[in-house]
Amino acid sequence: MSTEDHIDDTQFETGDAGASKTFPMQCSALRKNGFVVLKSRPCKIVEMSTSKTGKHGHAKVHMVGIDLFTGKKAEDICPSTHNMDVPNVTRKDYQLLNIEEDGYMSLMEDTGETREDLKVPEDSLGKEITDRFGNEESLLVTVLKAMDEEAAIAVKVMTEKK
Repeated sequence: MSTEDHIDDTQFETGDAGASKTFPMQCSALRKNGFVVLKSRPCKIVEMSTSKTGKHGHAKVHMVGIDLFTGKKAEDICPSTHNMDVPNVTRKDYQLLNIEEDGYMSLMEDTGETREDLKVPEDSLGKEITDRFGNEESLLVTVLKAMDEEAAIAVKVMTEKK
């Protein structure tokens, strides 16, 4: 079998646009209020401190983060010269059209496309969304996405664009 035949046989699985869920960043370049992957979970950094070590050791960075979706605290220590994974985090506003009986929100993008795959959060934000929607307010729901997880994180009154 020649090399040309082998090349023609190769099939590639198509994925998304090549966008990765995370990207590497040197530990010393991370900042408070930035994002990092701690214990395999996307987190927001709430505390950082750097400690100097012995004459042949590395400076170590101690990080405390809050999980973006569960709110749980996670900690890690790594040498400042090592790389840490940083999640690709996107934030998008959707207009809330309806809340279904099963707890799913009907959301519309700026483009007019709708989605009905996100549930109302089961916390105080969820109660606020439900109450304000019940009062017939026009609402924008902010959805955060990181590492294939999505959740509503904020709600605000929709203002008319001029």
